[in-house]
Amino acid sequence: MRLLLVEDDLILKDGLERAFGKSGYAVDVMADGDSADKLLSYQAYDVIVLDLGLPKLNGFEVLKNLRARGNKTPVLILTALDDIQNRVKGLDLGADDYLAKPFELAELEARLRALIRRGVSGGAAKISFADLVFDTTSRQCFFKEQALMLSPRELALLELLMLKAGKVVSKAKILEHLCSWNEDMSENAIEVNAYRLRKKLNVLGIELRTIRGLGYLLAKLEQPDLVSTAV
Repeated sequence: MRLLLVEDDLILKDGLERAFGKSGYAVDVMADGDSADKLLSYQAYDVIVLDLGLPKLNGFEVLKNLRARGNKTPVLILTALDDIQNRVKGLDLGADDYLAKPFELAELEARLRALIRRGVSGGAAKISFADLVFDTTSRQCFFKEQALMLSPRELALLELLMLKAGKVVSKAKILEHLCSWNEDMSENAIEVNAYRLRKKLNVLGIELRTIRGLGYLLAKLEQPDLVSTAV
């Protein structure tokens, strides 16, 4: 999942960027509201963590502009402005959650997982496909209750494919969701990770199918004629 962190406190920004990266997010960071606003006019994210007291353009304006463009990306406001007026204003402008500083990292990450689940899996903590179960809380995937041994990149790819089960997921979409802009990852690297993941899934009776010219699709091996729509 791809996350945008908009925070001007250097120490907090660096700490959160490292923590989110360890939790499996592809993280992009902006330190002022104007840069974040311009970025969000063309770049898609799965979730946004937004400070309010930003230089150049405050968080309220960034949020207001985001929603005015019809962008429904979940937004968690993370700020020291904890009075009721600012909470109400942020929520009325379209924020999905509000967490005051100081905060516990575990609570912040739990709230982010809940926002992402609400948007892509109806709020369920676990995503299922055939006998696969992906636990978004523990960041593990199980086959008949046995944990699969997957690399972080394979795990992220499988999560995205399970969220889009029944649809073809393009390489461009995979890059968009799994890679921050400072990561050097090409479509060839996606093919390598897909190849490795495919070998591990085939023995479980699950196919990671390549749809030539379109992308990848999860399917049960006993359903070779499954037809899906590209996303």
